[in-house]
Amino acid sequence: MPLLPDPTVLHPMPEQPRVVLLKPLITSPLIEVGEFSYYDDPDDPTAFQTRNVLYHYGPDRLVIGKFCALATGVRFIMNGANHRMDGPSTFPFPIMGGSWSEHFDLIAGLPARGDTVVGHDVWLGYGVTVMPGVRIGHGAIVASGSVVVDDVPDYGIVGGNPARLIRRRYDEDDIARLLELAWWDWPLPHITEHVRTIMSGSVDDLAAVAPRTP
Repeated sequence: MPLLPDPTVLHPMPEQPRVVLLKPLITSPLIEVGEFSYYDDPDDPTAFQTRNVLYHYGPDRLVIGKFCALATGVRFIMNGANHRMDGPSTFPFPIMGGSWSEHFDLIAGLPARGDTVVGHDVWLGYGVTVMPGVRIGHGAIVASGSVVVDDVPDYGIVGGNPARLIRRRYDEDDIARLLELAWWDWPLPHITEHVRTIMSGSVDDLAAVAPRTP
């Protein structure tokens, strides 16, 4: 019986404290992370919730799928960062207190883009910034230093500021097959048995080892 990795361990690589699994780390009810998604930071990866998820005053949620790789400096800007832009000034006067606070209605209920969602098996490169309400598809790759302002398609590769689609990793038919196979939902023992195929096989290879339903 192969030894299965433990998705509840904070540091999956004890000799590398810079790497943390996010699911056992997160405490906010507004953040959801799937198993084995990790963050790598040589400074303090355990501060991810406060240092990398910014302006999260609610009620929007951050949802990150399973098996995602987040490099150092990945940051999510949440809807709480919004300012009014329909008047002469964008300055949020009411939060400074005093009699200015009487005008809090001017900044309450600002338009929001909704939840920020990262699919399964997504790789976010060094220093990526994800703006509010963005949806990043399954299997996507975001190049280092990119600022993601729009949705990213499944298995898309994007880069730049603002991030633009460079290419898709597979053609439409193979993407549809990959989404149907959804290897990230396979039982952990089955994933463990077929790691080599998941990492380096073709779509046909992956389909050949997919669990069979009774």
